[in-house]
Amino acid sequence: MAKIKQVPELVKLAQQAGSFAVRVTPNAAQNSVMLAGGVVQIRVTATPEGGKANAAVIKALAAALGVAKSRIRLKSGASHRDKVFLID
Repeated sequence: MAKIKQVPELVKLAQQAGSFAVRVTPNAAQNSVMLAGGVVQIRVTATPEGGKANAAVIKALAAALGVAKSRIRLKSGASHRDKVFLID
């Protein structure tokens, strides 16, 4: 699995907003986090079963933001592609 690098634009967004929306694609070929057209897009290789994809998204988001996983909480969209996360 490729290591996710910190995304400076995303770090700035998280610092300003505290919470933000993301678009998730499970079952992807590789894990990635990008900011495209003002939308945070996260692709994870995990399947959307039993919370595996949500856990992978939190791990990827933490790596991209350079924060601990424990600081990221899923606010809404647990079973949807569009999710909102809070950064403590």
